[in-house]
Amino acid sequence: MILSDIQFIFLLLIIFQLKHFLGDYVFQTAWMVKGKSIPGLGFVFPLSVHVFIHASLTLVIVIIVDISLWYLFLFDFVAHFVLDRLKSGPRYFGRFTDFNKQSFWIPFGFDQMGHHLTHYTIILWIYLHRF
Repeated sequence: MILSDIQFIFLLLIIFQLKHFLGDYVFQTAWMVKGKSIPGLGFVFPLSVHVFIHASLTLVIVIIVDISLWYLFLFDFVAHFVLDRLKSGPRYFGRFTDFNKQSFWIPFGFDQMGHHLTHYTIILWIYLHRF
């Protein structure tokens, strides 16, 4: 079955939404969540493990669609690493920890938007290189 362009894009949107859910809510452990906010360089390993899970899921998707675009997992890795560190780092938005304040929710929403825009960029790249 050959998908139309819109069906192809819509399917990828659904797949990347599922990937985001799995990476951020199913496969992310408390160790990763706490570790992402460690000051100094202690955050690097737990954040890298979390981001590697995301990038690996992207790699699986990309390999299924077009193995020649394997390098998109690197883009996902870097983008996710930067976004999550900005959200969690105590010198950045991680200093806002009160769930009852807008100062917590705006960075959280920005982080989520950034992840979705990363996925949209990957989907666009896949689509532009589909033929």
